[in-house]
Amino acid sequence: MITITPQAAEQIRKSAQQQADPKEVHLRLAARLDDKGAIAYGMGFDDKADGDAQVVTNDITILIASGSVELLTGATLDYVEINPGEPRFIFINPNDPSHKPPKPAD
Repeated sequence: MITITPQAAEQIRKSAQQQADPKEVHLRLAARLDDKGAIAYGMGFDDKADGDAQVVTNDITILIASGSVELLTGATLDYVEINPGEPRFIFINPNDPSHKPPKPAD
């Protein structure tokens, strides 16, 4: 469904350690189409709710509400430094109209 890179998983685990009970922490991911048709993302720690999809990747339990599953299927969450000294989470998502797939090698 969705993949988390090792770099993102490491950062999520670091953030989870700051929660009250890090063993019971789940990462909730959300996605919706904005007014321009691009996908807007949200993430945070949360408890499981009825109807959530649950996925475990890189030892991180991810919760996704049913309305976000289709938009997040096939996506990857990564943690990268786009500009020096400015690391951040990014979504690489083939479902996003602004996603540009890599060009095939000649």
